[in-house]
Amino acid sequence: MTLLTALALLVHGYHPYAEDAEIYLPGVLKMLNPRLFPTNAEFFGEHAGHTLYPNLIALSVRATHLSLPWTALLWQILSIFLLLAASWRLASVLFGTPQPSGAWGGSETSDRSYFHWGAIALMSALLTLPLAGTTLYILDQFLNPRNLAAFAALFAVAEVLDRKYLRAALWLAFAAAVHPFMSSFAILFCGWIVLLDWARPQALGFAIALPFGITLDPPPAAYHEVALRQPAHFILRWEWYEWLGLIAPIVIFWWLGNWARRQGAKNLELVSRAMVPFLAVATCAAVVLSSSVRFEALTRLQPMRSLAIGYMVLVVIAGGLAGQYFLSNHAWRWALLFVPLGLGMFFVQLRLFPNSAHVEWPWARPRNQWAEAFEWIRSNTPPEALFALDPRFMELRGEDENGFRARAERGRLADLIKDKGACSMFPALSTDWAEQIADQQNFSGFETENFERLRQKYGVTWAVVRQSDSSSAQEGLECPFSNSTVRVCRIR
Repeated sequence: MTLLTALALLVHGYHPYAEDAEIYLPGVLKMLNPRLFPTNAEFFGEHAGHTLYPNLIALSVRATHLSLPWTALLWQILSIFLLLAASWRLASVLFGTPQPSGAWGGSETSDRSYFHWGAIALMSALLTLPLAGTTLYILDQFLNPRNLAAFAALFAVAEVLDRKYLRAALWLAFAAAVHPFMSSFAILFCGWIVLLDWARPQALGFAIALPFGITLDPPPAAYHEVALRQPAHFILRWEWYEWLGLIAPIVIFWWLGNWARRQGAKNLELVSRAMVPFLAVATCAAVVLSSSVRFEALTRLQPMRSLAIGYMVLVVIAGGLAGQYFLSNHAWRWALLFVPLGLGMFFVQLRLFPNSAHVEWPWARPRNQWAEAFEWIRSNTPPEALFALDPRFMELRGEDENGFRARAERGRLADLIKDKGACSMFPALSTDWAEQIADQQNFSGFETENFERLRQKYGVTWAVVRQSDSSSAQEGLECPFSNSTVRVCRIR
Protein backbone atom coordinates (compact mmCIF):
# COMPACT_ATOMS: atom_id res chain seq x y z
CA MET A 1 0.00 0.00 0.00
CA THR A 2 2.94 2.31 0.63
CA LEU A 3 4.20 1.69 -2.90
CA LEU A 4 0.72 2.20 -4.37
CA THR A 5 0.39 5.42 -2.37
CA ALA A 6 3.60 6.76 -3.90
CA LEU A 7 2.53 5.68 -7.39
CA ALA A 8 -0.89 7.28 -6.91
CA LEU A 9 0.73 10.59 -5.96
CA LEU A 10 2.94 10.47 -9.06
CA VAL A 11 0.08 9.47 -11.36
CA HIS A 12 -2.50 12.00 -10.18
CA GLY A 13 -0.16 14.83 -9.25
CA TYR A 14 -0.16 17.27 -6.39
CA HIS A 15 -1.20 20.92 -6.64
CA PRO A 16 -1.43 22.28 -3.07
CA TYR A 17 -2.82 25.72 -3.99
CA ALA A 18 -5.24 24.77 -6.76
CA GLU A 19 -9.03 24.85 -7.05
CA ASP A 20 -10.79 24.53 -3.65
CA ALA A 21 -7.53 25.02 -1.76
CA GLU A 22 -8.44 28.68 -2.26
CA ILE A 23 -11.38 28.06 0.10
CA TYR A 24 -9.84 25.75 2.69
CA LEU A 25 -6.16 26.71 3.01
CA PRO A 26 -6.75 30.38 4.00
CA GLY A 27 -8.65 29.16 7.06
CA VAL A 28 -5.50 27.37 8.22
CA LEU A 29 -3.32 30.38 7.37
CA LYS A 30 -5.60 32.71 9.32
CA MET A 31 -5.37 30.43 12.34
CA LEU A 32 -1.57 30.37 12.14
CA ASN A 33 -1.31 34.13 11.56
CA PRO A 34 -4.35 36.20 12.63
CA ARG A 35 -2.92 39.28 10.90
CA LEU A 36 -3.69 37.80 7.51
CA PHE A 37 -6.88 38.55 5.57
CA PRO A 38 -8.31 41.47 7.55
CA THR A 39 -10.77 42.04 4.67
CA ASN A 40 -13.14 39.55 2.99
CA ALA A 41 -12.18 36.70 5.33
CA GLU A 42 -15.86 35.72 5.45
CA PHE A 43 -15.60 34.22 1.96
CA PHE A 44 -13.53 31.38 3.39
CA GLY A 45 -14.25 31.88 7.08
CA GLU A 46 -17.78 30.47 6.86
CA HIS A 47 -16.40 27.15 5.64
CA ALA A 48 -13.59 27.21 8.21
CA GLY A 49 -16.01 27.99 11.00
CA HIS A 50 -18.10 24.86 10.35
CA THR A 51 -15.26 22.33 10.49
CA LEU A 52 -12.31 21.37 12.67
CA TYR A 53 -10.15 20.93 9.57
CA PRO A 54 -8.18 24.20 9.95
CA ASN A 55 -7.67 23.43 13.65
CA LEU A 56 -6.33 19.98 12.81
CA ILE A 57 -3.88 21.18 10.16
CA ALA A 58 -2.76 24.20 12.20
CA LEU A 59 -2.21 21.93 15.21
CA SER A 60 -0.15 19.61 13.00
CA VAL A 61 2.04 22.53 11.90
CA ARG A 62 2.67 23.61 15.49
CA ALA A 63 3.19 20.07 16.81
CA THR A 64 5.64 19.00 14.10
CA HIS A 65 7.36 22.39 13.65
CA LEU A 66 7.14 21.81 9.92
CA SER A 67 6.06 24.47 7.46
CA LEU A 68 2.48 24.43 6.21
CA PRO A 69 3.50 23.25 2.69
CA TRP A 70 5.32 20.24 4.16
CA THR A 71 2.49 19.50 6.58
CA ALA A 72 -0.10 19.64 3.79
CA LEU A 73 1.96 17.26 1.62
CA LEU A 74 2.31 14.74 4.44
CA TRP A 75 -1.42 14.89 5.17
CA GLN A 76 -2.16 14.40 1.46
CA ILE A 77 0.05 11.31 1.37
CA LEU A 78 -1.59 10.03 4.55
CA SER A 79 -5.04 10.62 3.03
CA ILE A 80 -4.16 8.50 0.00
CA PHE A 81 -2.71 5.73 2.16
CA LEU A 82 -5.75 5.67 4.46
CA LEU A 83 -8.16 5.61 1.51
CA LEU A 84 -6.32 2.53 0.21
CA ALA A 85 -6.41 1.02 3.70
CA ALA A 86 -10.15 1.68 3.86
CA SER A 87 -10.54 0.03 0.44
CA TRP A 88 -8.69 -3.04 1.75
CA ARG A 89 -10.91 -3.10 4.84
CA LEU A 90 -14.10 -2.85 2.77
CA ALA A 91 -12.87 -5.56 0.42
CA SER A 92 -12.26 -7.80 3.44
CA VAL A 93 -15.84 -7.30 4.59
CA LEU A 94 -17.32 -7.81 1.13
CA PHE A 95 -15.19 -10.71 -0.08
CA GLY A 96 -13.68 -12.28 3.03
CA THR A 97 -10.26 -12.11 4.69
CA PRO A 98 -7.28 -13.42 2.69
CA GLN A 99 -6.13 -16.90 3.69
CA PRO A 100 -2.83 -17.17 5.62
CA SER A 101 -1.23 -19.02 2.71
CA GLY A 102 -1.54 -15.87 0.62
CA ALA A 103 -0.85 -15.54 -3.06
CA TRP A 104 2.53 -17.16 -2.76
CA GLY A 105 1.80 -20.61 -1.36
CA GLY A 106 -1.90 -21.41 -1.41
CA SER A 107 -4.08 -22.66 -4.23
CA GLU A 108 -5.74 -20.06 -6.43
CA THR A 109 -9.21 -21.29 -5.50
CA SER A 110 -8.66 -20.86 -1.75
CA ASP A 111 -6.69 -17.60 -1.88
CA ARG A 112 -8.79 -14.44 -1.61
CA SER A 113 -6.05 -11.78 -1.61
CA TYR A 114 -6.65 -10.97 -5.29
CA PHE A 115 -9.94 -9.37 -4.26
CA HIS A 116 -8.05 -7.01 -1.97
CA TRP A 117 -5.14 -6.19 -4.27
CA GLY A 118 -7.53 -5.56 -7.14
CA ALA A 119 -9.60 -3.22 -4.97
CA ILE A 120 -6.73 -1.05 -3.76
CA ALA A 121 -4.94 -1.09 -7.13
CA LEU A 122 -8.04 0.17 -8.94
CA MET A 123 -8.68 2.78 -6.24
CA SER A 124 -5.12 4.08 -6.51
CA ALA A 125 -5.48 4.33 -10.29
CA LEU A 126 -8.81 6.20 -10.21
CA LEU A 127 -8.35 8.79 -7.45
CA THR A 128 -9.08 11.67 -9.83
CA LEU A 129 -12.04 10.00 -11.53
CA PRO A 130 -14.74 12.69 -12.04
CA LEU A 131 -18.01 11.92 -10.26
CA ALA A 132 -20.62 12.59 -12.96
CA GLY A 133 -21.70 16.26 -12.92
CA THR A 134 -20.81 17.01 -9.30
CA THR A 135 -17.41 18.69 -10.05
CA LEU A 136 -15.91 16.26 -7.51
CA TYR A 137 -13.18 13.64 -7.74
CA ILE A 138 -12.85 10.58 -5.54
CA LEU A 139 -9.78 12.30 -4.04
CA ASP A 140 -8.51 15.77 -4.97
CA GLN A 141 -4.97 16.61 -6.07
CA PHE A 142 -4.62 18.92 -3.07
CA LEU A 143 -5.33 18.58 0.63
CA ASN A 144 -8.84 19.54 1.73
CA PRO A 145 -11.50 18.29 4.18
CA ARG A 146 -13.17 16.11 1.52
CA ASN A 147 -10.04 13.97 1.28
CA LEU A 148 -10.13 13.29 5.02
CA ALA A 149 -13.87 12.64 5.01
CA ALA A 150 -13.50 10.22 2.07
CA PHE A 151 -11.40 7.58 3.79
CA ALA A 152 -13.38 7.96 7.01
CA ALA A 153 -16.65 7.36 5.14
CA LEU A 154 -15.29 4.23 3.47
CA PHE A 155 -14.02 2.86 6.78
CA ALA A 156 -17.44 3.56 8.31
CA VAL A 157 -19.27 1.63 5.57
CA ALA A 158 -16.93 -1.32 6.08
CA GLU A 159 -17.48 -1.33 9.85
CA VAL A 160 -21.26 -1.10 9.49
CA LEU A 161 -21.26 -4.07 7.13
CA ASP A 162 -19.11 -5.92 9.69
CA ARG A 163 -21.61 -4.95 12.43
CA LYS A 164 -18.89 -3.01 14.29
CA TYR A 165 -21.17 -0.08 15.00
CA LEU A 166 -19.01 1.69 17.57
CA ARG A 167 -16.07 1.77 15.18
CA ALA A 168 -18.36 3.03 12.44
CA ALA A 169 -19.66 5.77 14.71
CA LEU A 170 -16.13 6.91 15.49
CA TRP A 171 -15.20 7.12 11.82
CA LEU A 172 -18.41 9.02 11.07
CA ALA A 173 -17.71 11.39 13.97
CA PHE A 174 -14.27 12.12 12.53
CA ALA A 175 -15.76 12.70 9.07
CA ALA A 176 -18.38 15.04 10.54
CA ALA A 177 -15.71 16.98 12.41
CA VAL A 178 -13.65 17.67 9.28
CA HIS A 179 -16.45 17.97 6.70
CA PRO A 180 -19.99 18.07 8.13
CA PHE A 181 -21.64 18.35 4.71
CA MET A 182 -19.99 15.40 2.95
CA SER A 183 -20.18 13.28 6.08
CA SER A 184 -23.98 13.65 6.09
CA PHE A 185 -24.22 11.41 3.03
CA ALA A 186 -22.06 8.74 4.67
CA ILE A 187 -24.15 8.93 7.85
CA LEU A 188 -27.39 8.55 5.88
CA PHE A 189 -26.02 5.64 3.86
CA CYS A 190 -24.68 3.81 6.91
CA GLY A 191 -28.01 4.31 8.68
CA TRP A 192 -29.82 2.93 5.65
CA ILE A 193 -27.57 -0.14 5.59
CA VAL A 194 -28.36 -0.81 9.26
CA LEU A 195 -32.09 -0.47 8.57
CA LEU A 196 -31.95 -2.88 5.64
CA ASP A 197 -29.83 -5.32 7.61
CA TRP A 198 -32.17 -5.37 10.60
CA ALA A 199 -35.54 -5.11 8.89
CA ARG A 200 -34.70 -6.86 5.59
CA PRO A 201 -37.78 -5.43 3.85
CA GLN A 202 -38.99 -7.16 0.72
CA ALA A 203 -39.50 -3.79 -0.92
CA LEU A 204 -36.54 -1.43 -1.00
CA GLY A 205 -38.58 1.66 -0.14
CA PHE A 206 -36.94 4.99 0.33
CA ALA A 207 -33.22 5.14 0.94
CA ILE A 208 -32.63 8.47 2.57
CA ALA A 209 -34.49 11.30 4.20
CA LEU A 210 -32.85 14.43 2.86
CA PRO A 211 -33.09 17.40 5.23
CA PHE A 212 -35.82 19.30 3.36
CA GLY A 213 -37.31 20.40 6.64
CA ILE A 214 -34.51 22.77 7.57
CA THR A 215 -35.57 26.33 8.18
CA LEU A 216 -34.25 28.74 5.59
CA ASP A 217 -34.44 32.50 5.63
CA PRO A 218 -35.31 33.95 2.21
CA PRO A 219 -31.99 34.42 0.38
CA PRO A 220 -30.90 37.91 -0.70
CA ALA A 221 -31.83 39.03 -4.19
CA ALA A 222 -28.20 38.70 -5.26
CA TYR A 223 -28.33 34.96 -4.51
CA HIS A 224 -30.14 34.31 -7.79
CA GLU A 225 -27.06 35.38 -9.75
CA VAL A 226 -24.91 33.11 -7.61
CA ALA A 227 -27.23 30.16 -8.19
CA LEU A 228 -27.17 30.64 -11.95
CA ARG A 229 -23.39 30.27 -11.86
CA GLN A 230 -23.54 26.86 -10.12
CA PRO A 231 -24.71 24.42 -12.84
CA ALA A 232 -23.49 21.42 -10.82
CA HIS A 233 -26.26 22.14 -8.29
CA PHE A 234 -28.96 21.78 -10.98
CA ILE A 235 -29.16 18.25 -12.32
CA LEU A 236 -31.49 19.29 -15.15
CA ARG A 237 -28.60 21.32 -16.58
CA TRP A 238 -26.26 18.34 -16.68
CA GLU A 239 -24.91 17.08 -20.00
CA TRP A 240 -25.93 13.67 -21.30
CA TYR A 241 -22.59 12.08 -20.35
CA GLU A 242 -22.99 13.37 -16.81
CA TRP A 243 -26.38 11.68 -16.64
CA LEU A 244 -24.67 8.51 -17.86
CA GLY A 245 -22.26 8.80 -14.95
CA LEU A 246 -25.29 8.83 -12.66
CA ILE A 247 -27.48 6.16 -14.22
CA ALA A 248 -24.72 3.61 -14.89
CA PRO A 249 -23.79 3.09 -11.20
CA ILE A 250 -27.44 2.55 -10.27
CA VAL A 251 -27.82 -0.12 -12.98
CA ILE A 252 -24.51 -1.74 -12.01
CA PHE A 253 -25.42 -1.91 -8.32
CA TRP A 254 -28.81 -3.42 -9.22
CA TRP A 255 -27.04 -6.13 -11.25
CA LEU A 256 -24.47 -6.68 -8.49
CA GLY A 257 -27.22 -7.17 -5.91
CA ASN A 258 -28.81 -9.93 -7.96
CA TRP A 259 -25.46 -11.56 -8.74
CA ALA A 260 -24.35 -11.42 -5.10
CA ARG A 261 -27.59 -13.06 -3.95
CA ARG A 262 -26.93 -16.01 -6.29
CA GLN A 263 -23.35 -16.24 -5.01
CA GLY A 264 -24.39 -16.10 -1.37
CA ALA A 265 -22.27 -12.97 -0.81
CA LYS A 266 -24.48 -11.39 1.85
CA ASN A 267 -22.53 -8.19 2.51
CA LEU A 268 -22.03 -7.52 -1.19
CA GLU A 269 -25.75 -8.04 -1.74
CA LEU A 270 -26.60 -5.78 1.20
CA VAL A 271 -24.42 -2.85 0.13
CA SER A 272 -25.64 -3.15 -3.47
CA ARG A 273 -29.31 -3.31 -2.44
CA ALA A 274 -28.75 -0.29 -0.21
CA MET A 275 -27.00 1.77 -2.86
CA VAL A 276 -29.68 1.49 -5.56
CA PRO A 277 -32.44 3.38 -3.73
CA PHE A 278 -29.89 5.62 -1.99
CA LEU A 279 -28.77 7.01 -5.36
CA ALA A 280 -32.24 6.82 -6.91
CA VAL A 281 -33.90 8.89 -4.20
CA ALA A 282 -31.04 11.38 -4.26
CA THR A 283 -31.58 11.70 -8.02
CA CYS A 284 -35.30 12.32 -7.55
CA ALA A 285 -34.54 14.94 -4.91
CA ALA A 286 -32.06 16.65 -7.23
CA VAL A 287 -34.62 16.71 -10.06
CA VAL A 288 -37.25 18.25 -7.78
CA LEU A 289 -34.87 20.93 -6.53
CA SER A 290 -33.86 21.77 -10.10
CA SER A 291 -37.42 21.98 -11.36
CA SER A 292 -38.44 25.35 -9.96
CA VAL A 293 -36.87 28.63 -8.92
CA ARG A 294 -38.79 28.26 -5.65
CA PHE A 295 -36.29 25.60 -4.59
CA GLU A 296 -33.25 27.60 -5.68
CA ALA A 297 -31.94 28.14 -2.16
CA LEU A 298 -32.32 24.43 -1.38
CA THR A 299 -30.14 23.32 -4.30
CA ARG A 300 -27.14 23.90 -2.05
CA LEU A 301 -28.08 20.63 -0.32
CA GLN A 302 -26.55 19.02 -3.45
CA PRO A 303 -28.08 15.55 -3.06
CA MET A 304 -26.03 14.24 -5.97
CA ARG A 305 -22.91 14.43 -3.83
CA SER A 306 -24.15 11.06 -2.59
CA LEU A 307 -22.36 9.79 -5.71
CA ALA A 308 -19.05 10.22 -3.87
CA ILE A 309 -19.63 7.27 -1.57
CA GLY A 310 -21.34 5.37 -4.39
CA TYR A 311 -18.31 5.66 -6.68
CA MET A 312 -15.86 4.70 -3.94
CA VAL A 313 -17.79 1.56 -3.07
CA LEU A 314 -18.19 0.69 -6.75
CA VAL A 315 -14.45 1.05 -7.40
CA VAL A 316 -13.68 -1.31 -4.49
CA ILE A 317 -16.17 -3.88 -5.77
CA ALA A 318 -15.08 -3.62 -9.41
CA GLY A 319 -11.40 -3.83 -8.50
CA GLY A 320 -12.00 -6.78 -6.19
CA LEU A 321 -13.95 -8.77 -8.76
CA ALA A 322 -11.43 -7.97 -11.49
CA GLY A 323 -8.55 -9.02 -9.26
CA GLN A 324 -10.10 -12.37 -8.36
CA TYR A 325 -11.79 -13.42 -11.59
CA PHE A 326 -9.69 -11.83 -14.32
CA LEU A 327 -6.28 -10.66 -13.08
CA SER A 328 -5.56 -13.41 -10.55
CA ASN A 329 -1.91 -14.50 -10.62
CA HIS A 330 -1.28 -13.40 -14.23
CA ALA A 331 1.18 -10.51 -14.01
CA TRP A 332 0.69 -9.59 -17.67
CA ARG A 333 -3.03 -9.05 -17.08
CA TRP A 334 -2.34 -6.68 -14.20
CA ALA A 335 0.05 -4.76 -16.43
CA LEU A 336 -2.40 -4.81 -19.34
CA LEU A 337 -5.07 -3.17 -17.20
CA PHE A 338 -3.18 -0.79 -14.94
CA VAL A 339 -0.36 0.52 -17.12
CA PRO A 340 -2.70 2.07 -19.75
CA LEU A 341 -5.13 3.17 -17.04
CA GLY A 342 -2.40 4.84 -15.00
CA LEU A 343 -0.89 6.53 -18.06
CA GLY A 344 -4.32 7.74 -19.15
CA MET A 345 -5.04 9.32 -15.77
CA PHE A 346 -1.52 10.80 -15.73
CA PHE A 347 -1.89 12.53 -19.10
CA VAL A 348 -5.35 13.83 -18.23
CA GLN A 349 -3.88 15.53 -15.17
CA LEU A 350 -1.04 16.97 -17.23
CA ARG A 351 -3.62 18.59 -19.51
CA LEU A 352 -5.57 19.99 -16.57
CA PHE A 353 -2.48 21.82 -15.25
CA PRO A 354 -0.36 22.34 -18.39
CA ASN A 355 1.66 25.28 -17.06
CA SER A 356 2.55 23.82 -13.67
CA ALA A 357 4.75 21.03 -12.42
CA HIS A 358 2.84 17.75 -12.20
CA VAL A 359 3.84 17.34 -8.56
CA GLU A 360 4.47 20.69 -6.86
CA TRP A 361 6.98 19.75 -4.19
CA PRO A 362 7.37 22.13 -1.22
CA TRP A 363 11.05 22.77 -1.99
CA ALA A 364 10.61 23.54 -5.70
CA ARG A 365 10.18 26.97 -7.27
CA PRO A 366 6.89 27.32 -9.18
CA ARG A 367 7.01 26.90 -12.93
CA ASN A 368 3.75 28.80 -13.40
CA GLN A 369 4.07 32.54 -14.04
CA TRP A 370 1.03 33.42 -11.96
CA ALA A 371 2.28 31.27 -9.09
CA GLU A 372 5.66 33.00 -9.31
CA ALA A 373 3.94 36.38 -8.94
CA PHE A 374 1.83 35.15 -6.02
CA GLU A 375 4.90 33.90 -4.17
CA TRP A 376 6.68 37.22 -4.74
CA ILE A 377 3.63 38.91 -3.19
CA ARG A 378 3.81 36.62 -0.16
CA SER A 379 7.42 37.64 0.49
CA ASN A 380 7.32 41.33 -0.46
CA THR A 381 3.99 42.85 0.57
CA PRO A 382 2.56 43.58 4.05
CA PRO A 383 0.19 40.96 5.54
CA GLU A 384 -2.72 43.43 5.63
CA ALA A 385 -2.42 44.28 1.91
CA LEU A 386 -5.63 44.03 -0.13
CA PHE A 387 -5.37 43.11 -3.81
CA ALA A 388 -7.52 43.50 -6.90
CA LEU A 389 -7.34 40.89 -9.66
CA ASP A 390 -9.46 39.98 -12.64
CA PRO A 391 -12.51 38.27 -11.04
CA ARG A 392 -12.00 35.37 -13.47
CA PHE A 393 -8.27 35.05 -12.81
CA MET A 394 -8.45 31.35 -11.90
CA GLU A 395 -9.92 30.56 -15.32
CA LEU A 396 -7.49 32.65 -17.37
CA ARG A 397 -5.21 30.84 -19.77
CA GLY A 398 -1.99 29.78 -18.11
CA GLU A 399 -3.20 30.39 -14.54
CA ASP A 400 -3.90 26.69 -13.82
CA GLU A 401 -6.46 27.53 -11.10
CA ASN A 402 -3.84 28.74 -8.63
CA GLY A 403 -5.58 30.22 -5.60
CA PHE A 404 -4.42 33.74 -4.74
CA ARG A 405 -5.33 33.73 -1.05
CA ALA A 406 -3.90 30.24 -0.61
CA ARG A 407 -0.60 30.92 -2.38
CA ALA A 408 0.03 34.64 -1.88
CA GLU A 409 -1.41 34.62 1.66
CA ARG A 410 -2.95 38.02 1.05
CA GLY A 411 -6.51 39.34 0.87
CA ARG A 412 -8.31 40.20 -2.37
CA LEU A 413 -11.67 41.38 -3.59
CA ALA A 414 -14.33 38.78 -4.40
CA ASP A 415 -13.90 36.63 -7.49
CA LEU A 416 -16.25 34.83 -9.87
CA ILE A 417 -14.81 31.36 -9.39
CA LYS A 418 -14.40 30.28 -5.77
CA ASP A 419 -16.14 33.01 -3.79
CA LYS A 420 -19.39 32.32 -5.61
CA GLY A 421 -19.13 28.78 -4.24
CA ALA A 422 -18.99 30.18 -0.72
CA CYS A 423 -22.00 32.38 -1.50
CA SER A 424 -23.94 29.43 -2.87
CA MET A 425 -23.61 27.67 0.49
CA PHE A 426 -23.98 30.80 2.64
CA PRO A 427 -26.48 33.12 0.86
CA ALA A 428 -25.93 36.05 3.23
CA LEU A 429 -22.55 36.60 1.56
CA SER A 430 -24.07 37.09 -1.89
CA THR A 431 -24.92 40.80 -1.48
CA ASP A 432 -21.34 41.87 -0.76
CA TRP A 433 -20.09 39.46 -3.40
CA ALA A 434 -22.35 40.91 -6.11
CA GLU A 435 -21.31 44.49 -5.25
CA GLN A 436 -17.61 43.71 -5.43
CA ILE A 437 -18.01 41.80 -8.69
CA ALA A 438 -19.90 44.73 -10.22
CA ASP A 439 -17.11 47.12 -9.19
CA GLN A 440 -14.55 44.93 -11.00
CA GLN A 441 -16.36 44.61 -14.33
CA ASN A 442 -14.12 45.00 -17.40
CA PHE A 443 -11.05 44.63 -15.19
CA SER A 444 -8.71 44.08 -18.14
CA GLY A 445 -9.61 47.57 -19.39
CA PHE A 446 -9.16 49.35 -16.07
CA GLU A 447 -7.59 52.80 -16.11
CA THR A 448 -5.79 54.50 -13.25
CA GLU A 449 -8.99 56.10 -12.00
CA ASN A 450 -10.67 52.69 -11.76
CA PHE A 451 -7.98 51.42 -9.41
CA GLU A 452 -8.22 54.65 -7.44
CA ARG A 453 -11.95 54.05 -7.02
CA LEU A 454 -11.26 50.57 -5.60
CA ARG A 455 -8.69 52.08 -3.23
CA GLN A 456 -11.12 54.63 -1.91
CA LYS A 457 -14.09 52.29 -1.60
CA TYR A 458 -12.45 49.07 -0.35
CA GLY A 459 -8.93 50.03 0.67
CA VAL A 460 -7.29 48.14 -2.22
CA THR A 461 -3.54 48.86 -2.15
CA TRP A 462 -2.18 46.47 -4.78
CA ALA A 463 -3.25 44.93 -8.08
CA VAL A 464 -2.20 41.98 -10.22
CA VAL A 465 -2.61 42.82 -13.90
CA ARG A 466 -1.82 40.89 -17.05
CA GLN A 467 0.78 42.19 -19.46
CA SER A 468 -2.00 42.27 -22.06
CA ASP A 469 -4.23 44.52 -19.94
CA SER A 470 -4.71 48.24 -20.56
CA SER A 471 -1.26 49.76 -21.14
CA SER A 472 -2.39 53.22 -20.08
CA ALA A 473 -3.43 51.90 -16.67
CA GLN A 474 -0.08 50.18 -16.19
CA GLU A 475 1.76 53.40 -17.07
CA GLY A 476 0.10 55.08 -14.11
CA LEU A 477 1.02 52.31 -11.64
CA GLU A 478 4.26 51.45 -9.91
CA CYS A 479 4.91 47.76 -10.62
CA PRO A 480 7.87 46.37 -8.65
CA PHE A 481 7.37 42.82 -9.99
CA SER A 482 6.93 41.74 -13.58
CA ASN A 483 7.31 38.56 -15.61
CA SER A 484 6.20 37.54 -19.08
CA THR A 485 2.57 37.11 -18.01
CA VAL A 486 1.66 39.47 -15.15
CA ARG A 487 2.70 42.53 -13.19
CA VAL A 488 2.25 43.23 -9.50
CA CYS A 489 1.49 46.93 -9.05
CA ARG A 490 1.09 49.28 -6.10
CA ILE A 491 -1.95 51.56 -5.95
CA ARG A 492 -1.13 54.88 -4.28
